[in-house]
Amino acid sequence: MQKRHLFPRFLKGTILFLSLPAWGGIDAAKDFLDGEIGKTSVLNRAQQEAEMQWFVDAAEPFRGMSIKVASETLTTHEFEAKVLAPAFTKITGIRVTHDLIGEGDVVEKLQLQMQSGQNIYDAYVNDSDLIGTHWRYQQVRNLSDFMAAEGAAVTSPYLDLNDFIGTSFTTAPDGKLYQLPDQQFANLYWFREDWFSDSKTQDDFKAEYGYALGVPVNWTAYEDIAAFFTGRDMSYLGGPERVFGSMDYGKKDPSLGWRYTDAWMSMAGMGDQGAPNGLPVDEWGVRVDDESRPVGSCVARGGATNDAAAVYAVTKAIDWLKKYAPPAAAGMVFSEAGPVPAQGHIAQQIFWYTAFTADMVVPGLPVMNDDGTPKWRMAPSPHGAYWSEGTKVGYQDVGSWTLMKSTPIDRTKAAWLYAQFVTSKTVDLKKSDVGLTFARQSTIDSEHFTQRASQLGGLVEFYRSPARTAWSPTGTNIPDYPKMAQLWWQNIGDAMSGEKTPQEALNTLCAQQEKVMARIQRSGVQGKFGPKLNAQKDPQIWIDAPGSPVAKLANERPQGETIAYEELIKSWKP
Repeated sequence: MQKRHLFPRFLKGTILFLSLPAWGGIDAAKDFLDGEIGKTSVLNRAQQEAEMQWFVDAAEPFRGMSIKVASETLTTHEFEAKVLAPAFTKITGIRVTHDLIGEGDVVEKLQLQMQSGQNIYDAYVNDSDLIGTHWRYQQVRNLSDFMAAEGAAVTSPYLDLNDFIGTSFTTAPDGKLYQLPDQQFANLYWFREDWFSDSKTQDDFKAEYGYALGVPVNWTAYEDIAAFFTGRDMSYLGGPERVFGSMDYGKKDPSLGWRYTDAWMSMAGMGDQGAPNGLPVDEWGVRVDDESRPVGSCVARGGATNDAAAVYAVTKAIDWLKKYAPPAAAGMVFSEAGPVPAQGHIAQQIFWYTAFTADMVVPGLPVMNDDGTPKWRMAPSPHGAYWSEGTKVGYQDVGSWTLMKSTPIDRTKAAWLYAQFVTSKTVDLKKSDVGLTFARQSTIDSEHFTQRASQLGGLVEFYRSPARTAWSPTGTNIPDYPKMAQLWWQNIGDAMSGEKTPQEALNTLCAQQEKVMARIQRSGVQGKFGPKLNAQKDPQIWIDAPGSPVAKLANERPQGETIAYEELIKSWKP
């Protein structure tokens, strides 16, 4: 999620092509392949030309058409808009306007198109977090049926769906593929490896806390490390005279909601065990029945949005923000907080997105070595006191091409060609080289990224590891992502500001989520897969039952536990 207006290298805003050269077909494609795209590809030149020839031929009926697509402002999408969209236009003769807008705007435009039936965009790169919405409302084209029928002639024989690493997240319970992954990034833990591996720093930490400084396995260790570094003079290693032990953000803004719905609650231990999101209670605290119908969010209906684990999650985030982060962080939104660790005075960040990698490895930054390797590393985020093996461990963003049924079929076909072009094997390696948001296994496994791995702080190792599949987007328990997501930042904001206690804020949040579900239930618009709320009963009945929701633990601060980064990396190897 616009996790995510990072620090783009390309032109912001709408990309317009007002004076493009005439359509060039395969000759234009060859010129395109003569550049960096062709040189940085998992395909050889003959394979590249074959794939481009297919696009030239398939696009012939749509030559001269103008289409509009939208995505959020990410480095990856800016590369698509500035480099790939004009190339596609020259090669196919289909003129593309690729709008770069905030993620909230993407969701708003998509929601408006769903509600009005007006064709605002011909395709969207829309987070797979909306898979439950798309499956239930049935207003987007399910790609499985589309590729087999209306879209068969414009579906590339070179697409290779099995090569995409995120299709399990864009497939609904009906077994149909609803979105095509374009880019992915995970929520991980970030830390200054150069500080953590220093012998004086290690000795000082062990003397104070009694165990080794390393990658925190649990939240107690993260908290200890945050307290240890906050205010510490790191000038003996060439760092600032005063550093901070944590980084986060807290302004009441839509991005504050993502901070929590992106698996923060399950990282604390809220929700049930079961891949990929917890079943029957997911990382939003929403319970579903055996037919995948949402039945509650509050504990009184069997949900967990306001249970003890959820309160613990919010309380810890607020405490750490106030005690261990720079004072300005509480007034920052996501995009403002993102660049801060690169300034060189942050020791660790528990909630860090790998989409920041491209802008954290820029030569000359305080967090970079002279040889081009980073002083920092990424690792799995630690888990909270309520967490148990099998509970969701982290979030993965999967921005995916989404085709609306309200878009005329000819425009849909043309947009589908563009979606396949920007995700094609010909271009994906170079696109990933720029944005570092992997979507294809062939790109991850390439020799190119074997060579770059040492410069990317653990990114390649993580995406090549079996651990990667445990990080997942929002799942299908959420019946209306646009309406429910906005409730989070408003209520969490009240807790952040002190207007409400975490318990009060979460009580309001879960009640409001149930109001949304109740409206959908009354309308009948989602049919047999729509919400069917449980009757309220004594919360203790649900708490005493196995699984989620849970009661407050007597000890929410178990012994701190860490692991050496070298040992962790070994566990990531396939």
